[in-house]
Amino acid sequence: MELLLIRHGLPIRIEGADGPADPPLSPAGVAQAEALAAWLAPRGVDALYTSPLRRARETAAPLAASLGLDPVVDAGVEEYDAHLPEYIPIEELRADPVRWEQAVSEWTSTEANDLRQTFRRRVVDAIEAIVPRHRSQRVAIVCHGGVINAYLSHVIGLGDAIFFEPAYTSVSRVVAGARARQMVSANETPHLSGLIVPSSAT
Repeated sequence: MELLLIRHGLPIRIEGADGPADPPLSPAGVAQAEALAAWLAPRGVDALYTSPLRRARETAAPLAASLGLDPVVDAGVEEYDAHLPEYIPIEELRADPVRWEQAVSEWTSTEANDLRQTFRRRVVDAIEAIVPRHRSQRVAIVCHGGVINAYLSHVIGLGDAIFFEPAYTSVSRVVAGARARQMVSANETPHLSGLIVPSSAT
């Protein structure tokens, strides 16, 4: 079967929330989600899963409508920072050197090692549980950059590394056989031509 791991569209920035920040998509993110659906739906998807976070569910909505599918919400592909009272898009966080350095230090610290390993196990277990339900099918999972890195690093044997930054609504593909897993692509964005794609390069 073929797994399509899709990062959500660009969300709005939220700081100082009373509880966990759960931002909706920005107007640019909505455009990205619609472009994704227009490109991917004609190619066919048999099942659609999504993180419970709002930015993922809103990204999945146009694709679900185009395909006539009911998305399955799976808490196992929720992002590692879902509990925090703020959400700052990574390109905005990177633009603030002090806050960026703090975020990197916290994530890579020895103290955070157990959290990283727990997150990675949770993501891998969740995605591996999806595989046997959909033999010989194409399955899209709308999730998050950390989730995509966690699963792909598992597939290619990189430990718990975050080794690339998935673009908003990018598609990364894995072929899952009876035993083997093979990463076919990462960060596909043919549907984003003409749209602004926030990244470290802009």
